Amino acid sequence: MKLAGMASNRGRNLLNIADRAPGGAEFAVVVTNDGDAPVLEAAAERGLPTEVVEHDSEETREAHERRVLDALSKYDFDLVALDGYMRILGETFLDGTPTTLNVHPSLLPNFPGADAHEQVLESGVKVSGCTVHVVDETVDGGPIVTQEPIPVFEGDDEASLKERVLYEGEFTAYPRAIKWFAQDRVTVEDDGTVTVEGDEGGEFPARRIVSDDRAADLRYGENPHQDAALYADTTVSEASVVHADQLNEGAKGLSYNNYNDADGALNLIKEFEEPAAAVIKHTNPAGCATADTLSEAYTDALSTDPMSAFGGIVALNRECDADTAERIIDSFKEVVVAPGYTDAALDVLFRKENLRVLDVSPVSGPTDESGRSDNFEVTDTLTEKPLVGGRLVQERDTQHLSAADLEVVTEREPTDDQIESMLFAWHTLKHVKSNGILFARGTETVGIGMGQVSRVDAVRLAAMKADEHAEGKDAEGAVMASDAFFPFPDGIEEAAEAGIEAVIQPGGSNNDDSVIEAADEHDMAMVFTGQRSFRHD
Repeated sequence: MKLAGMASNRGRNLLNIADRAPGGAEFAVVVTNDGDAPVLEAAAERGLPTEVVEHDSEETREAHERRVLDALSKYDFDLVALDGYMRILGETFLDGTPTTLNVHPSLLPNFPGADAHEQVLESGVKVSGCTVHVVDETVDGGPIVTQEPIPVFEGDDEASLKERVLYEGEFTAYPRAIKWFAQDRVTVEDDGTVTVEGDEGGEFPARRIVSDDRAADLRYGENPHQDAALYADTTVSEASVVHADQLNEGAKGLSYNNYNDADGALNLIKEFEEPAAAVIKHTNPAGCATADTLSEAYTDALSTDPMSAFGGIVALNRECDADTAERIIDSFKEVVVAPGYTDAALDVLFRKENLRVLDVSPVSGPTDESGRSDNFEVTDTLTEKPLVGGRLVQERDTQHLSAADLEVVTEREPTDDQIESMLFAWHTLKHVKSNGILFARGTETVGIGMGQVSRVDAVRLAAMKADEHAEGKDAEGAVMASDAFFPFPDGIEEAAEAGIEAVIQPGGSNNDDSVIEAADEHDMAMVFTGQRSFRHD
């Protein structure tokens, strides 16, 4: 798409659009009615053709507009973009050009005119913004294409508000509108209605509007030289460490890393209906288990790697009782997260001055019939990772497999106990950083190899953890889960050497046949899930 830009002064929006080329749009020409306008030099620096058509004091508006059209007639363009063009355009110009857009520094129809920021501040409103609209013969009254809200802060003056609306509002909204037109996604109806294909909402709309409120200033970020803050989405009803009550108010507040690890721990134990416990360190499980009682589950989880669990985060999916609390405080932990605590459990936990105790109980009713918190079901369906300049957004990994989902690919069939252990291992492995390998026996972890760049190294790490760090258990006779397929048989060879007897993995490698052959040679049972469970952040 080719653009004709028109500005009377600096034309910063036009220059921003020129630099970003949204949707591939490029300027064919930039026109100004002032020969001294700074936009001329800035456009020339970018190699953009320019035209100056100044208004003669004796000239009618219609005559001046015809001269502007004459200047534009030398160029091919599809859309006109105004930016601070200080002339009201009438029928002569609008009938002689394609669609013309303008950006206004307020949320129209409120505060039209040249003094929008002054009007906003005098009104006392808490939100201003900008509006990109189609230009018609009204002043600031044309059909609205898109808007961008910008908060008005206490202490704002016209200069500070103008700067924020420009850089945070107009620099966002105007390129967005240009991109939509360049992609031929905008329809302007005769009645003034504007529709944009793909911007009607849905799980992944054309633009994602996120509004979170700052909930707390944190002591520091991942490292002491980084500042950090916590922002909260108050619409989320699912159990969350962001909205958890810290029951021991005298303890120090949670750090950035505490929140990150506690979130990972809580998400892991939401996987299980049975009493479950997990210990997380640096967002990876040091151990996880389910059992008949919560205290047994915690003990089994901790025994996977008690050395790595030192200073970790504990998450429970049942109300914490005194027996479990006694076991938790037996070694140093930073945070414990649970859907409620008995009074006796709190008495125990509060003995540790800086063990932060978080309650993620739902507002209405603490548990379902099994005793599991009734707000552990997934309601916040998306997850995101901020990037420099944007963010990645995806669905949360809510896959939950059953025995019917598994394809047996080896000569040896897995036993019912092995299948149970495979499913436990798979659902725990979803929360291990990739490349990830997890050894399990029954419904407790035995060894975890996480975050390796080689899958076979992840197997070796899991085997080392099982043999050297686990207390009262080892890899002999355990099952192995892999979050992606084995590209070569070497991972199976390493697992066999460690004593693994059954494997659950996605399958799908070009070398599946040789991997299956290796499993058969070692009398292993192997099942394919048909889907992987990568976790990269």
